[in-house]
This record gives sequence, C-alpha cells and structure tokens, in this order.
Amino acid sequence: MTKEQNDNLKNQNKEDINKNPRKFNFYWIYAIVGVLLFAAYFFPTDLSKETSWMEVQKMLIDQDVTKIEVINNELVNVFIKKEAIDNKAKYKDLKQNVLSSKSESPQYHFSWPDASKSLKENIDKLSEDKNLTQIPIYFKTKQNWSRDLLSWLIPIGLMVVLWIFIMKRFSGGAGGQQIFNIGKSKATLFEKDTKTDVTFKDVAGLEEAKAEVIEIVDFLKNPTKYTDLGGKIPKGALLIGPPGTGKTLLARAVAGEANVPFFSLSGSDFVELFVGVGASRVRDLFTQAKAKAPCIIFIDEIDAIGRARGRTVVQGGNDERESTLNQLLAEMDGFSTNSGIIILAATNRPDVLDTALLRPGRFDRQISIDRPDLKGREAIFEVHLKPVKTNPDVKANKLAEQTPGFAGAEIANVCNEAALIAARKSKKEVFMQDFQDAIDRVIGGLEKKTKIISPEEKKIVAYHEAGHAIVGWYMEHASPLLKVSIVPRGIAALGYAQYLPKEQYLYTAEQMRDIMCMSLGGRAAEELKFKSISTGAQNDLERVTHMAYDMVTLYGMNEKIGNVSFYDPQKEYGFTKPYSEKTAEVIDDEVRKIISESFIRTKELLKSKWEEYEKIAKALLEKEMIFKSDMEELIGKRPFSENEPLVEEKEVTIELEIAEIPAEEIVVTPADKNNEVTTEEKKF
Repeated sequence: MTKEQNDNLKNQNKEDINKNPRKFNFYWIYAIVGVLLFAAYFFPTDLSKETSWMEVQKMLIDQDVTKIEVINNELVNVFIKKEAIDNKAKYKDLKQNVLSSKSESPQYHFSWPDASKSLKENIDKLSEDKNLTQIPIYFKTKQNWSRDLLSWLIPIGLMVVLWIFIMKRFSGGAGGQQIFNIGKSKATLFEKDTKTDVTFKDVAGLEEAKAEVIEIVDFLKNPTKYTDLGGKIPKGALLIGPPGTGKTLLARAVAGEANVPFFSLSGSDFVELFVGVGASRVRDLFTQAKAKAPCIIFIDEIDAIGRARGRTVVQGGNDERESTLNQLLAEMDGFSTNSGIIILAATNRPDVLDTALLRPGRFDRQISIDRPDLKGREAIFEVHLKPVKTNPDVKANKLAEQTPGFAGAEIANVCNEAALIAARKSKKEVFMQDFQDAIDRVIGGLEKKTKIISPEEKKIVAYHEAGHAIVGWYMEHASPLLKVSIVPRGIAALGYAQYLPKEQYLYTAEQMRDIMCMSLGGRAAEELKFKSISTGAQNDLERVTHMAYDMVTLYGMNEKIGNVSFYDPQKEYGFTKPYSEKTAEVIDDEVRKIISESFIRTKELLKSKWEEYEKIAKALLEKEMIFKSDMEELIGKRPFSENEPLVEEKEVTIELEIAEIPAEEIVVTPADKNNEVTTEEKKF
C-alpha cells in the first residue's frame, strides 16, 4: 500500500469516526457499582492483624497496650501505644502500615467468646500478679448494616440480571435490544449521512421497473411537479419477481438516490415469540416514519406477514401473524392519515398475499421484475464486468447469449467465479475461457475429475446423451444445441447437453411435445441400443411428467379434458382437488397417453437416424465432449432455420477443447403458473 493510499485510509477512518462517534455505554457504570458492592461485602475494612491471648499478655506485661475494646461480646480489639510502634522492633510491620499505625484504629484483634465475664477478670489478675498499670476496657455493640443489606441485595441483583439475560434471548436481544424495547421497530434508518453506495446506475436490465421507482423518488424530490396537476403520490409499490432478479437491489438504489429518510426491514422482523409484539412494532414503525415524513419504508419478503388471512391450519388461539397483518393494513390505509409515507415491498410469492394488502390505496402499483432478456443480460454483464480485469476478448454480448434464463444474482456469481478461477490459475487478466468455466460451474457444479466410472457405464452415458442430441437436432421446435459432454459434473450428473433456447414467453402444444421428445431421447436410445433401461433418465422423466400434467390440467391442451385450468392460487392449504375422482382418472390416462405417444415418436426418429446416432455416440466416447461444429461435420447442418443469435462457435470450440472443461445443459421447460420461462439443468 502506498503512502497516499495509507493517508486516504486514515482520513476515511477519521471521517467514519466523526460520523458515527462512539456512545457512552452505561453498562460500565453498572459493572463498576457491582464490583464495589462485591468488594465491600467480601473484603474487610478492618486492617488490624489477628493475634492470640498469649501474645496480648506479653504486650500487657511490656506496658505497650493503651486500651482494649470488646465488640459484641466476642471480638477483642487491641490498641498499641504510638511510642511502642515507633521504637520497638517487634512492631516494625505495624509501622510500615500507615493505617494500622494510627492510634485511632486497632492494631490487633482476637476472638474471645463471652468476653464480658472472663476477659476483664484475666486482665485484672495479670495486672495484680505483675504489678501492672490498669488499662481501660470498653464494651461496645455494633450493627453491620452494610453487610446485612448486601446479603439481601446481591442475590436479588443476580436474579434480575439472569431474568434480563433470558428475556433478551427470547426477544432476539443479541444485537443489544433491551427488554423494555421488545415492541420497538427493528427498522434500519438510512438518512443523508448514512446512504447506501448503490445508485440507479448500478441497476441494469430493469428499465421498466426502474422507471416506476424513479418516478416515486422524483415525486418526493419535486412534489409540486405532480400536485400542481392534481396528481397524488402512490402510497405503496410492490416489487414482484423470482429470486435473484434484483428486487432488493432496486430498493437499495432507492435508498441511495432518495433525499428522504429510508426505513429498511424484513417481514420476519415483525414475527416474535410474544403475542402482540408484531402489531406493536408496526405501530412503532409508522410512528417513527410520521416523525421523519416525507420518507420511504421498505419491507423485504413481505409474504412473511402478508399471507392471506384464514388459511392457517392450526385452529384456536390468537394468530400473531394475522394480528400483525391487520395492524399493517390499518396503518397503510386506515382512518388516520399517513401523508408523506411511501411503502415499498418485495416478494417472490405474490399469489399467497392477502387481497386487502394488494388493493389500490395500499399498494397502488405492482411492479413486475422478470428474468432479464438478452439485452438486459448484456447490460447486467457490463455492470458486473467493470471491477473485473478482463481481457479484450471478453464481450458482454457473447456472455449474455450463453446465459439464457440467468437472473441478475446468477450473472454476478458468474463474474465473481470467473475472477476466482483466473486468480487460481495465476493469471493477470480474466479471459473468455474463465467465464466459460464459471458458467459451467454455476449451472452444473464442480467438475468431478476424480470420479472414475466403468467403461460399461461410460458407454451407456455416451449413447444416452447422443440420443438427446440426435432427437433435439431433428426436432423443429427443439432448442439449438451448443455442446454435449459425458464428463461427470456436480452431485449426480454423469453427462449433459447444453442448448441455447429462444427468448420467448409463449409455447405452443407442438413446441412442448417436441421438448418432451427431446427429453425422452436418452431413455429411448438406451432401450433401442441395449435392449434395457437404466436409472439415468430420472431427471428427464420428472420434467416430462410435469410438462404433461401442465398441458392437461393448466394450459387446456388436451381435447378430452377440454379448455379448463384447475390451478387456484387462493387455495394454498386446500385438502381437496378441484375435480372429481373420475376426472382425476381421465387426467392420469391422458398424461400417460401424451408421454407414450411422445416416446413412440422419439423411438421412430432414432430408428430413422440410426447411422447418425451411432456416429455421435462414438464421437462422444472418443472425445468426451463435442460441439455444434462437430455435429455439423459428422451429420450435416440442422435441417431447420435458426434465426436466434448464437455464440461464435469456432471461438468457443477452440477455447473449450484446449481447456477440456465441459458445460452443463440448459433446457427450457414450459412456462410456470405465471407464464415465466425457466432455465433448468438436465442431469443424467
């Protein structure tokens, strides 16, 4: 680190200290008081030395004692003359002790039970026998109030400390929450001095959603621009989208851009062991927000408290989650006004939210954040490639084409993994090959270089994957092939084929049937080649079964069942099917019929292309990985036009063949309940 960097770091640390000065902790005062109480209880204030009656007799004979005190008829204190302490050697240790050398304090003490009867008689008898001067003897009674009081206070104090500790543990007090603040809001406040370092420039691929949120921020900055035309600010905006698409990142950008206070918390922060705490925290949150208005409240994962009411399985008792939701509904749009407070929330499960929470007046806008398309992925790659030292051959558009269906979080992970892989190889820059390896790692997991499979299993895997490749090659609606590999990767994948699916949101019945045939290609190839089947098609069969049931029960793609859909998101906890047992039997029969027809069609295709199939399987056994260019050399070009953008095959092929690192298959399955295209890994 250079001197300039060191000075900048010191200045930054000083600024952080000035912005966040350390507050005095009152627990230090409690600790000091506790130590003093223990010291007063366990350490005596009397500094006199313990002695015996025989020693005291010698002191009396030497005429060194000035007086004797009897405390509570048991403790005897002996006072020595100052002249004796100064002049006699046997009192040398008393002279060194300043407190003991004072005449006002006793120098020695000893115990004498029932001293009032026998002590004075013994001293008088000694005085007569030795002809000594009579010394005064005082009998006193003293009460040790401090010791008695501490004997009560210390046990009570220990019980109080233990109780506070237990209550903190129950209330999540590891972060310093006090027992009396259990109903306080746990929201983190971001103001001008504590802004996040994320801005709208760091959010890419979400242009429509970003425009909606920017308008809300602009309203807070320039309210007259909208109010002059009679417009009103939206009270709330709900960010909806799959995990990893950037909902929380967009909220962090709002916190960094807005010039108003920003409260951030999670839906689980309202959930607590004690009944009524969630509602109390909601009230406290809005009380703080009203004091800071205009401001923004962001609730992440709002489905933790926003689930539809009346769905709980447990009957009876007070439902803490429902009472928290009721309080939130009342605060958002109740009788009292909350002007100047905007609520942002995020969830990936909008179907389970209560309808009262979604109505206008509470969440006026529902902003959908989907997985980015090709252009969006390219923009996201450009953002995450900025801090990475890349080689000039690394292009964001090429990476975007090879990562269909990737969300923003997955793209960020790819860039990070590529940098780690390059660093592991002691490279000065991150090359395109490192990104290829990172994509393979993110999709399929770590390459199993130490997993050794038998030649028989390797042959089965090769013919299985060749079946997928051939069926997909000659199916019109199948995704274009990128590469096929039989190198083990991940937990259970012994082979895979990687495809580049089209950027589309709607699928026809013909397309879904072609995809099913492509998935069944491995099982059909095994049956035709080896006259037996293996367990390697489990993942294929799961995908095909889900697709067939979706065609029949969700998308109305079956003539016998008709144009009906049995999906009802409002019946999350329903124990009954929305159709009769007779209809269920018909659905099962139709699903088996669709799968059987697809399987027969797949086998017929393989039989007609058997020579090509054998070429691909043998090439896989020899090279363990083949690419689209190899397929074209062996069996010719694909007989269907491909208008979608593809990666430059030669460049990718050369890089991957040199490194001999495979990639995982990407297969597009039908849209889910929300017509969302998903990207899946196909495992053998």
